[in-house]
Amino acid sequence: MKTIFSGIQPSGTLTLGNYLGAMKNFVEVQEDHECYFCVVDQHAITVSQNRLELRNNIKSLSALYIASGIDPNKSTLFIQSEVPAHAQLGWMMQCVSYIGELERMTQFKDKSDGKESVSSALLTYPPLMAADILLYKTDIVPVGEDQKQHLELTRDLAERFNRKYNDVFTIPEVKIAKVGARIMSLSEPTKKMSKSNPNPKSYVSMLDDEKQITKKIKSAVTDSDNEVRFDVENKPGVSNLLTIYSLCSGLKITELEEKYKGSGYGPFKTDVAEAVVNVLKPIQDRYYQLIDSEELNDILDKGAEKANMASYKTLKKAEKAMGLGRKRS
Repeated sequence: MKTIFSGIQPSGTLTLGNYLGAMKNFVEVQEDHECYFCVVDQHAITVSQNRLELRNNIKSLSALYIASGIDPNKSTLFIQSEVPAHAQLGWMMQCVSYIGELERMTQFKDKSDGKESVSSALLTYPPLMAADILLYKTDIVPVGEDQKQHLELTRDLAERFNRKYNDVFTIPEVKIAKVGARIMSLSEPTKKMSKSNPNPKSYVSMLDDEKQITKKIKSAVTDSDNEVRFDVENKPGVSNLLTIYSLCSGLKITELEEKYKGSGYGPFKTDVAEAVVNVLKPIQDRYYQLIDSEELNDILDKGAEKANMASYKTLKKAEKAMGLGRKRS
C-alpha cells in the first residue's frame, strides 16, 4: 500500500475549486492508500495572520476535511503545529537547501515582487513543505499545477540528503489530476479560482448557501456566441463551467455539450448551479454537525498522536544521519 500526503493552508474557507481539484480526489484515494492529510497552519503564518481568525480557520478546515468524506478510520487528519517533527525537520532541510534555488521559486518571486519588507519564511518555507512530505515516507503527493515546482524541489532535497548523509527519505512522486486540477475563477476564467481573491463573485465557497451559489454561477463570465462548447482557448468561461458541471454530475463533457446544443447559456447555468448545490449541501450539513463538537476534537487528537509516532521515526533517522544529538554508549 502506497502512502499519500497532502496539506492545505487554513487561510479562509475552501472554494469549490479546492474541493473538486483536491478534496474530492482525497476521498477516493483513501480507499487503497495510507493517507496523511494535514492542516498546514505553520505555512499560513508566512504572512501576517489574525490569531483568532487563524484558530477559527484551522478548526473550520479540519471540519471540512471530514465533512467532505475523509474517514478518520482510513486516513490520518492532523494539524501541522501539533506535530513538532515538521518544524524540526524543516530546519534540517533548510540546511541542505541553496538560496539560489529558493529564490527561483515562482511563488516567492510573485509574493515578494516590489515589496521592501517580506518575511524570510516566504523564501524558506519550501524546505518546510519538503519536511511535511518526507516525514511520512510519502510515495505520492497529489497537487495542483501551481505546486509542481515545489514538489520538484522536495525531490531534489531528498535526493541531496540521501547522497550526502544516508538513504533516509523516500523520493515522492508528483501526481497532478488530468481533469479538474485547476478550476478557474468565475469572473476571470483565465485565472485559478482562489479563496484569496477580493472579489467574492469569482469563487464559490464550500459554505455558500443555495441562493449565493446560484447567483454566482449565473453571473459567471462566459462569451457572446451562446454556444455550450468546450474550448479552453476561445471559450475559457464556458469550458470552466463545463468542467465544474462534469465533476459535480459525473456526466462526460461531451455528453453535456450534446445536451445543451442550441439551448443557450441560461438553462445551462441554471443546471450547473443545481449540480453544485447538490454536491455541497450534504457536505455543509455534516460540517455544521462537526464544527463545535467533541467528535472533531477526538479525531484531531487521534490524528496528531498517529502523526507524531510516524514522523518521530523518520526524524530520528535523519538526525542520526546528520550527526545531531548524543550517541549513548
